[in-house]
Amino acid sequence: MAKHTALYDEHVRLGGRMIDFGGWSLPVQYSGLMEEHLACRESAGLFDVSHMGEVHVEGPDAESFLNDLLTNDVARVAVGQAQYSVMCQDDGGCVDDLIVYRRAQDKFLVVVNASNDIKDFAWMRSVLSRKCYRCTLTHESQNYSQIAIQGPRALEILQKLTKANLSSAKNYWFIESSICGDTPALLARTGYTGEDGFEIYVSWEMGPEVWRSLLEMGRPLGLSPCGLGARDTLRLEMKYPLYGHEISESINPLEAGLGWAVKLSKTGGFIGSSSLTAAKERGLSRTVVGLRMLDRGIPRQDYEVFDASGNERLGVIASGTQSPTLKVGIATALVPIRFSATGTKITVNIRGTKVPAEVVSTPFYKRS
Repeated sequence: MAKHTALYDEHVRLGGRMIDFGGWSLPVQYSGLMEEHLACRESAGLFDVSHMGEVHVEGPDAESFLNDLLTNDVARVAVGQAQYSVMCQDDGGCVDDLIVYRRAQDKFLVVVNASNDIKDFAWMRSVLSRKCYRCTLTHESQNYSQIAIQGPRALEILQKLTKANLSSAKNYWFIESSICGDTPALLARTGYTGEDGFEIYVSWEMGPEVWRSLLEMGRPLGLSPCGLGARDTLRLEMKYPLYGHEISESINPLEAGLGWAVKLSKTGGFIGSSSLTAAKERGLSRTVVGLRMLDRGIPRQDYEVFDASGNERLGVIASGTQSPTLKVGIATALVPIRFSATGTKITVNIRGTKVPAEVVSTPFYKRS
């Protein structure tokens, strides 16, 4: 039986169409994917992301533990700052991608993908056992409600519910304050849509009150509740990776185009750094690219990708959709490196017809 977030009854009351997503019952849409997507791009969208996993890492060696565990350099993260990173296996494959929030010098919040929550925590514990780190790991997912408000008017709406000066928080920084009166909250200027916005962490039981307050305050300004469908199309327009699609245990972060978050020169290295260094020195044989359809047709996950002639099979679509913003089919695919240059023509097998497409620079969408 699928698990429920604290906001389940709110979704049902709003008419959300509920589906099973990674073992959680979540809304795929309310009014419709297109309307919700455009509301986020043009005004603001509200998302229940309480299914995401949270881990507390605390103690004198918390920083060194995370630096050994993750590809990015946690030592560069100041108190009040967040950082995107990847957790790798010894062979360089991706265990998961995640965000680290530094709450104090020796206190971190690590937020992982919902589908990997239990697996990630087990991996972190196994890494902890490799050395005598003076830190503790605590699985806290059951104690958090996480709500994302994203879009051009997100700050304006959220500011009405908190005394914190939200404008003072730069991108990938956060403020620990309160919301809806005296409800403690971590307000992070992060997101998964390409728009400005915040991810709000409150206690599990306070999630419904915060959700209702945001909707009440935001509806006159165009705020719309959004489901998983719009969340996926929004992230794909930005070419943000999704585990099991653009990254996986068999796809390393360099192949996924996440080299900017991989610090191979970091003192002491990290788990998987030797394998990734060797891969970089050999030269990548494949990479994730962005594709734009040149004719009508919607590319979907697992559709086969061929060269321009349609004879050489290159791989399959990792993620694909009809872009609500651009009104054209877009996709990502893991292809041989020789087919990765911008402008390269390829074909996508859409229900038996090989439809032309080309490799394009990403993100597909850029906020004005």
